[in-house]
Amino acid sequence: MNGSAAELGALRVYPTADGSFSLHSDHFGEAFHNSAGALNEARAKFVQPAELQRFSSGSELRILDVCLGLGYNTAAVMEALPSAGPQVQWWGLELDRRPLEQALEQASFQCLWSAPVLAKLQAIRDHGGWQEHNSQGIQLWGDARLMLQQIPEPVRFDLILLDAFSPRRCPELWSEEFLGALAQCLAPLGRLLTYSRSAAVRASLKRAGLNLFSLLPAPGERVGWSSGTLATPADAGCPLEGPGWQPLSAMEWEHLQTRAAVPFRDPRGNATAEVIRERRRLEQEHCGQEPTNAWQRRWRRDSPY
Repeated sequence: MNGSAAELGALRVYPTADGSFSLHSDHFGEAFHNSAGALNEARAKFVQPAELQRFSSGSELRILDVCLGLGYNTAAVMEALPSAGPQVQWWGLELDRRPLEQALEQASFQCLWSAPVLAKLQAIRDHGGWQEHNSQGIQLWGDARLMLQQIPEPVRFDLILLDAFSPRRCPELWSEEFLGALAQCLAPLGRLLTYSRSAAVRASLKRAGLNLFSLLPAPGERVGWSSGTLATPADAGCPLEGPGWQPLSAMEWEHLQTRAAVPFRDPRGNATAEVIRERRRLEQEHCGQEPTNAWQRRWRRDSPY
């Protein structure tokens, strides 16, 4: 994955229903956020299920933002922290500098955030992070597979915000190996949060030893059979239900037994998207698991979704 602007293609303005600014990537063929709203998505998928009140004044909160993008997820989390909150250690991984740069040029984006949060985003853009008396931010620009290896080994994260483009468009950051590496980076009570409901992603996280939960839809988002994933270490004691999540349904568990659950594989951490997709296609052809369309037909008969 090369980070040059020419290879990453054009970025076009993509307005969302809640009025917040977003972008569409020509290279990946996807928008950075769903049409219901970029800000709504950040709050519902990343802030609410994080339960930031767990981190009291004087405690430490370590955050890893995988695919910083326009900065919504990090900004929304920072904005939700109380003024006398925890000491924050933040790390960001991102290939493309342009989304944050373009977001910070938009007055409509700037006005969403308080001055301290906006200053952090600007410091990421201008200096690769920030240093304050009670918080520190370190941005690593480049292929997230390589940048993850630059984070010191002892660091374990309380929150991992995983917001890459979809697995079919960017399988490099949803591979069995990359997800396993993220799972190893979680603190004992840590939470990995992602909008993805992919069976391949969930099955990889499960094999990495994590418990799975289903995220609830964001405000304005079309209600479907699933809206995202919360994953925690098996002994983290995460409640079955909480603000923004619920247990996986029978439909979701059965999804993990279909061909859709065959993982994306990238054993050396340097394969192209095309190679990873083809490797998975061949494995699916010979896996012997139930075809995913048969699962869809079975549940379509009995489900409103």
